[in-house]
Amino acid sequence: MALPDLGSSLPDAFRRSCRQRGEAPLFLAKREGRWQAWSWQQVDAESAALARFLAARGVAPGDRVLLLAENRPEWGIADLAIMRAGAITVPAYTTHTSADLAYLLDHSEAVAAICSTRALARRLLPALAEAPAVRTLVVLEPLEGEPPAHLEAVSWQQALARGEKAPAADFTERAGPQDLACFIYTSGTGGRPKGVMLTHGNILANVGGAIRLLERVGLGDEVFLSFLPLSHAYEHTAGLWFPIAIGARIHYAESMEALAANFAEVRPTIVTCVPRLFEVMHQRIRRQVERQGGLRARLFARAVEIGRKRYEGRPLGLFDRLADPLLERLVRARVRARFGGRLKALVSGGAPLSYEVGVFFVALGLPLLQGYGQTEAAPVISCNPPGASRIETVGPPLEGVEVVIAEDGEILVRGPNVMKGYFKDEVATARALEGGWLHTGDVGAFDPDGYLRITDRKKDIIVNSGGDNIAPQKVEATLCFEPEILQAVVYGDRRPYLVALLVPDPDFVAAWARQRGLAPEPAAVVAHGDFRRTIAAAVERANRRLSAIERVRRFDLLAEPFTIDNGFMTPTLKIRRQRVFDHYRERFERLYESQPTAAA
Repeated sequence: MALPDLGSSLPDAFRRSCRQRGEAPLFLAKREGRWQAWSWQQVDAESAALARFLAARGVAPGDRVLLLAENRPEWGIADLAIMRAGAITVPAYTTHTSADLAYLLDHSEAVAAICSTRALARRLLPALAEAPAVRTLVVLEPLEGEPPAHLEAVSWQQALARGEKAPAADFTERAGPQDLACFIYTSGTGGRPKGVMLTHGNILANVGGAIRLLERVGLGDEVFLSFLPLSHAYEHTAGLWFPIAIGARIHYAESMEALAANFAEVRPTIVTCVPRLFEVMHQRIRRQVERQGGLRARLFARAVEIGRKRYEGRPLGLFDRLADPLLERLVRARVRARFGGRLKALVSGGAPLSYEVGVFFVALGLPLLQGYGQTEAAPVISCNPPGASRIETVGPPLEGVEVVIAEDGEILVRGPNVMKGYFKDEVATARALEGGWLHTGDVGAFDPDGYLRITDRKKDIIVNSGGDNIAPQKVEATLCFEPEILQAVVYGDRRPYLVALLVPDPDFVAAWARQRGLAPEPAAVVAHGDFRRTIAAAVERANRRLSAIERVRRFDLLAEPFTIDNGFMTPTLKIRRQRVFDHYRERFERLYESQPTAAA
């Protein structure tokens, strides 16, 4: 089946939808307690004015423009405007430090920047002081300090006003599929990020594949809730340009803390998310059910058990069949209501999703689809289809994407979605695209029906002293399924057995301390002998679900979690494994100094 014709460029795809949608809302955001809408025509007018302003300021086709903002309507308007000016968007994460931003500005050779809040500008201004090539800064909030002398800083409204009077500068007609749309800098789990050069055609191919995948759910007047960072390739493609191409509307979540309330208000039909969200919600739902106890807890457990049986194809007994309609109304419908009640697809990507967590939500009736991708593939490579999802896999390749498994198990990808290369890094480009295939660095296999299963990252595989290959992500996911454990990193390359650093769940730590009349200080609690025995019991439960070589024999506890702020997690909430190893190497090594104490 051919991919849908979405036009020659991303602005062209926008223009096609804009002609059909007109005054209908495209972007919505909470302002002063209510949802404010930006119509398609308003977005068209503002992006055109900003494009003319940038061109008048000397931004030429092919130039790079840094975009630093949280998820908000102006992010999409700015992205569209940069491309309409013929330039290339360089998204930056809101978690970047001044040093990170200085690197992006220098490496991308940016000539302009767009920034949203004062807090972000405080980090950006020192970086701009080291970037003499940047001549223009557009800000959504007034600056607290003076900008560097080599650039002009203007407000968003001033830029739009000046752009409305400037000569026309819309390169939509001339842009083609091979022209560059953006540099997405890979967050990476170690080392300097690389600038992935994605073309308009790369992203449009991904969007077209997503349309083919989801058209079976009956795409119509779709509503998206956006909360993953737009600076990441996944949300940029699936949470911005995919909804634009199908004429949907996008609500921007107020914050992660307000996400549950936003789900109820917005009632989205399609949501892109990462496994960490499911892990957190899984823990919260289980704790809430445990606190309720009694009949409600039993009904909930029964609903999950029957739903899991159905998903796994196991026969339902007579009592199951009789109880199921009641459990559908009393349990599953209420869980779906927490997500708004009208979801067609809840697409998980960005990292592997634990089977136990995934099947938990599928058993409760949520349309959970696990996918797989990489920034270098714009980014989606494969995804489970609606109505035929296998949560233990990442589904078949998208329409138009070729995937093969190399002799050593590495997943290789070819198709119109694969990047042009890494900016200013011919060696890394040649290595990644050797033989015309994107070498993903992931290891996997196909099942008999063509569904792809990811086993691990090629470089992350642990080879123990006995020569056995162990996938650490599987072990870590099994440990984190236990409600007492928030995060886990296992270690054991060229060692006789695995050890782990564990971060206890903060809510569990606080509850454990309260029950014993202790101060809920994480550092004191994790050092308490009884608490360590409690965590040891959780590790023993996890070990029962693992093979002998996968079991964790010893562990140590950390009082503080791995976060973006402390540098141990990427902006897409993946643990920087090598950084953890480097920082805590002595603690890992000390775990081998005495005999194992956890269950073997």
